[in-house]
Amino acid sequence: MRFKYIPLFFGLLATVFGCTDTEEDTAFGILERDRVTLLATANEVITALPVHEGARVKEGDVLVELDKTKQLATFNKAKAVEQQAQVYLQKLLNGERIEDIEAARATLDSAKATATEALLQLKRAQELVAKSLASQVELDNAVVANDSAQAAVVVAQQSLKKLVSGSRIEDIEQAQESLKVAQQAVAFEQKVLADLTVRASRDGILDSLPHNLGERINEHAVVAILQANTTPYARVYVPEPYKAKIAPGKKVTVIIDGVQGEVTGMVRWVSVEPAFTPYRSMSESDRSRLVYLTEIDLPQSTQSLPAGIPVQVKLTAL
Repeated sequence: MRFKYIPLFFGLLATVFGCTDTEEDTAFGILERDRVTLLATANEVITALPVHEGARVKEGDVLVELDKTKQLATFNKAKAVEQQAQVYLQKLLNGERIEDIEAARATLDSAKATATEALLQLKRAQELVAKSLASQVELDNAVVANDSAQAAVVVAQQSLKKLVSGSRIEDIEQAQESLKVAQQAVAFEQKVLADLTVRASRDGILDSLPHNLGERINEHAVVAILQANTTPYARVYVPEPYKAKIAPGKKVTVIIDGVQGEVTGMVRWVSVEPAFTPYRSMSESDRSRLVYLTEIDLPQSTQSLPAGIPVQVKLTAL
């Protein structure tokens, strides 16, 4: 049966904290601090580790640098697309250049002159045919030339009108949306680029750097672990007989190894489940050996204490 390992579990606790099996009125544990795990955002090589393990860091300090060559190229490409969209939109808003408009006017004037000449040629051909001095073929050619010249005038007029009127509102709106999409792409690629520099997300102590300089790491791999620069808390195991007496908000007396005197802590969390899963057929004696993980907030006076110090909580006063 599984509960035959319970004595071994408590014997282990006794060895770690220097207690005996008769100390059933005491909860044992250690000091802990909030830990912050920082992950890699890309499969890249570590190019810099500017802070050594154990150093105190401030929020925003650079802890790990990953290779940015590939992402920098992607960012520059997105930036170029944004600039193209900006230039195109500006062109639509500004309208055509005055030189283009003047050229279109000149084209229209030329087309009108050609059309006038074609009309005169048509009238002359009609007169000659009427006097039997020209053939019908010459008249037909004059008609075609006149029609073509008049059509060229219409085309030149429309081209000039388009240049003078400027861009359609639909074209401008579409260009604005294209620019907005390009700007969002730039912002995204810039964020990806910035994330290749892993920074401290809060004040604390750099507890661990699991990888070495020059090592290629996988995306989402742990690259740094911080101990938050906050007041530590006690993490203890409360025996089952005291489970009903201890609850969040309850004040308890905490003894910290190496610290003179006692401090008053406040329970902030008690596990619903015991440290292992018992069988339902456990006797009362067996159930009394269960322990429940409990977290206890400590006063500000303990802020300078490092994590890992053994602590005890006397339960007789509960």
